Amino acid sequence: MNLTDSVETLKGIGPKTAETLKKVNIKTVRDFFYNLPRDYENYQAATTIAEVKPGKIVVKGKIEKLNLIRAKRRNFSIVEGLIRDETGTIKVVWFNQTYRMNQFAPDKEYLFSGTYEFRNGRFQLTSPSSALYADVDPGSGLSPVYVAHGKLKSGDFRRLLDGARDKFAEIPDLLPTVEAGTRKEALFKAHFPTSGEAVKEARDYLAYEELFELILASRLNQQENDKLKAVPLKFEAEKIRDFVARLPFKLTNAQRKAAWEIFQDMEKPRPMNRLLQGDVGSGKTMVAALAAYEAVLSRGQVAIIAPTAILASQHYEGIGPLLGKFGVKTALLTSATKDKLGLKKQIVNNGVDIVIGTHAILTDDTEFANLSLVIIDEQHRFGVEQRQKLALKSPSGVAPHLLAMTATPIPRSLQLTIFGDLDISILDELPKGRQPIETKILPEINISEKLYPKILETVKKGQQVYWICKAIDTTGEVPDGFESGKDLTSVKTRTRKLKEVFPKLRVEFLHGKMKPAEKDAVMTNFANGEIDILVSTTVVEVGVDVPNATLIVIENAEGYGLAQLHQLRGRVGRGLVKSDCFLLTSGDDKPSKRLQELEKSTDGFYLAEVDLKLRGPGEIYGALQHGALDLRIASLSDTRLISRAKKDAEEFLKLGDKMAEYKELMAGISKYQQITTLN
Repeated sequence: MNLTDSVETLKGIGPKTAETLKKVNIKTVRDFFYNLPRDYENYQAATTIAEVKPGKIVVKGKIEKLNLIRAKRRNFSIVEGLIRDETGTIKVVWFNQTYRMNQFAPDKEYLFSGTYEFRNGRFQLTSPSSALYADVDPGSGLSPVYVAHGKLKSGDFRRLLDGARDKFAEIPDLLPTVEAGTRKEALFKAHFPTSGEAVKEARDYLAYEELFELILASRLNQQENDKLKAVPLKFEAEKIRDFVARLPFKLTNAQRKAAWEIFQDMEKPRPMNRLLQGDVGSGKTMVAALAAYEAVLSRGQVAIIAPTAILASQHYEGIGPLLGKFGVKTALLTSATKDKLGLKKQIVNNGVDIVIGTHAILTDDTEFANLSLVIIDEQHRFGVEQRQKLALKSPSGVAPHLLAMTATPIPRSLQLTIFGDLDISILDELPKGRQPIETKILPEINISEKLYPKILETVKKGQQVYWICKAIDTTGEVPDGFESGKDLTSVKTRTRKLKEVFPKLRVEFLHGKMKPAEKDAVMTNFANGEIDILVSTTVVEVGVDVPNATLIVIENAEGYGLAQLHQLRGRVGRGLVKSDCFLLTSGDDKPSKRLQELEKSTDGFYLAEVDLKLRGPGEIYGALQHGALDLRIASLSDTRLISRAKKDAEEFLKLGDKMAEYKELMAGISKYQQITTLN
């Protein structure tokens, strides 16, 4: 079987169905077989209708007297009817599932699984799942549930797969021989489950397959990196020691260790490919300054690139004066730089040692005389093409050393997979004197009583406040996780309310749709202490360092991921004064697991592991700017499978050129190579 053939080559899939499948990205035979069930309904414990009791039930019967009711509420409908077996009938109701009207043949028996409850003055089975009795394996009682796509419901996918049942035997293996069986067995068990154990075995195999591809891609990238050449930068021990001795503070042990790892890497004739990860406030910028100084001592130039002009300016203001005392020439290059042409001439003529800036550094007309080190802050915000542009700016035939930095700690399992081609340095200590941030979950209804007095007390001490909102206003696009603009208070509304509550305080707002110059002006005013309360969207997530800000309020906190909440909380606690974070919740629901975890811990590495389990890698790292990490089954918290896949991938690499014989595997991992690569 050729898995790259059109899905239309399969029995029972004509041009019309094929067109519908293409709309949901099922174009090839491979796509079709890998469209796996999202869940399995267990219909094994079916009872007669006469025996049903309130709670979760499974019944078998025929459908009759179906009726569609259009409610007054817009876009709301009710399908109701009866389920009958030989012992009696029960009422069944579905909400907003009008397709149910045409789903059931009156002469066929179906299995229904759902909650039997007292609602609206009567007992009813509410929105149950259903399966044709003849389609369910009599031994296991399991029925696969597929994600509905447009006109294609879960039952349609079951029917189409049943029509292709005999084709599973022709599916070729993807991987080298593995102990756990074959791909065709795994896919068949996933779609036609005979037991819960068979489903687990199938999903384990297919998850292993994904992890093997991901790890292999990462290792191949590492091999490619090892082939590149770089200019070795000699470690100037005496000068570095003198620089550290003259710092106005003492480096942490973690900073010293990370700097030493970087110095050792840069002495090699191949490019460093290192990720420096540290929690918010752990001193990554200081380590970057040490690396930059080392490169300049070897007569190399350095490019430091940040995702925003504000952050680039902050690095320039911090690193420039620090290294200027040692004769290092530093320049800032952003879209706001006045004499760009003059500065670019200085850079290409080796008149500038360190260029700190934004995407402006990536433009084709920004050329370097001797670029030997690239430092990227918040590396996940830059794509492969952008990073490759920087690599091409170094002398012909060599690549620059690369140091990427992130304040989003990366879980161990991701280090082994997505970032497996990187050497990693970790800053897991905070500088001496830093105070922990106290975090509290607070229902929004209590802000007048418990939060407003705290804000007033903070400002009276001469300190400042961040207030984070999810939306700019309630008329525009609604952020993910909210049904309508009424669900959240916007930046503009909250600013107005705070001005009413605190008429004597200086309250300003900031959001991403403001012009760059306006944003910079507001952040500069806040940094200079000219604003008491800054109401902002998440545009401040990566922003200027304001040690005087000691209180942050995150409104509608349920709408954010754990990693982002931790990043936002890191806007405070950057000085020597104790800081506070309030997570505002709306409604009466119990706080989510992620809010409870954030309340009890300020350890970014622990929270990253929790976030991975709760939300998965795609949620933490988004689309990675350069390709979606499309893991359908594998969990990157499954250390057992990761360890096995890593060992087997290492063995497979020993085949060398013979790896090319596994054509489907090698073609498939190219997308992962794009996602995982840094250099």
